[in-house]
Amino acid sequence: MDITNLPEDLWEHNETHTSDLQIFNYEVYKNGSRNKIGLNKNVFSFLLDGQKNIHFSNDIISINETQSLLITSNNVLVTELVGVSSYRCLLFFFSHKNITDFLLKHSLSFSQNASDKKITDIPYFLLEKDNFIIHYIHSLQQIFGLQQSISQKILELKFQEIMLYLADKYGTVFLDYLHYLLINERELSFKMVIEKNLYTNLNIDEIAFLCNMSASTFKRKFISIYQKSPGKWFQQKRLNKAKELLHNNQVTPSEIFMDFGYGNLSNFSAAFKNEFGYSPNHIHSN
Repeated sequence: MDITNLPEDLWEHNETHTSDLQIFNYEVYKNGSRNKIGLNKNVFSFLLDGQKNIHFSNDIISINETQSLLITSNNVLVTELVGVSSYRCLLFFFSHKNITDFLLKHSLSFSQNASDKKITDIPYFLLEKDNFIIHYIHSLQQIFGLQQSISQKILELKFQEIMLYLADKYGTVFLDYLHYLLINERELSFKMVIEKNLYTNLNIDEIAFLCNMSASTFKRKFISIYQKSPGKWFQQKRLNKAKELLHNNQVTPSEIFMDFGYGNLSNFSAAFKNEFGYSPNHIHSN
C-alpha cells in the first residue's frame, strides 16, 4: 500500500503551491480501501457527501456530512465511503506558523479565558456543522478560479474567520487544542534533534545548543519526555550500539571510542565494562 503525502500529491507535477494556506476540492465516485495518508500540514476536512473513517495511532473516528474535522499533521489511515453519489470534501490546509500567528495576533482577546488544564493527546478536533460553517464552506468554494495572488489574500482572511468563529463557539476547549498542536510540534522537533544525534560524538551541551536551549532547560525537557537524564540515556544507547558493532566484528574498540563521544580508549573501556560487566576487548578477542 503506497503512502499519499498531503497536500503535495494533490497537485499535478507541473503545478507549484508554496503557500502555507491551500484549499482543494476532493471527490471520488467509489468506496476507497484503507489508504496510508501522510499529512504534512494541518487540515480542515469539510465533508460534503459520504463518510470518512480515520484510524490514528491512538484513536479511530468516523464522520459524515453533518460533521467536519480539524486534523493535525500526522500519519493516518483513511477509508472513504460514497454517499448519495460520491465522496466529496473540501480540504483547507494550513501550517503551524498560521496557528502561531493567529494566537499572537489575538492573544489579548483570549488570554483572560486561557485554560490551565492538561491537554489530552487527541490528534483531531471534531466540528459539528451549523449554518455559519455551511455558509463558510460555500464561500471557500467561490475562491477557486480567482487569480492566485487574490485568492491567497482571501484565504488569509478566511483562515482568520474560521479560527475566530471556532474560538468563540468552542471557547477554551478549542484554544487548548491549538496550544496542544504547537506544543506537540516543538516536542517532535526536539525528538528529531535527539534521534539525529544519537550516535554522534556530540556532548549534552552541544546537543542542547542545537535545540536552542540552555543545558539546564534541555535536561528538564529531556527528562520530561524520556523519563531519564540525558547523560545516562545517551550513554546507554551509544554503548549498546558500540556493543552491536563489536559483536559483528565490524570495528575494534580503538576505532570507535571517539565516534561515541569518549576522549580516550580507557574511558570508553571503563564505561563499557561498567555497563555490561566485561571490557570491549573481550568481545573483539573472541
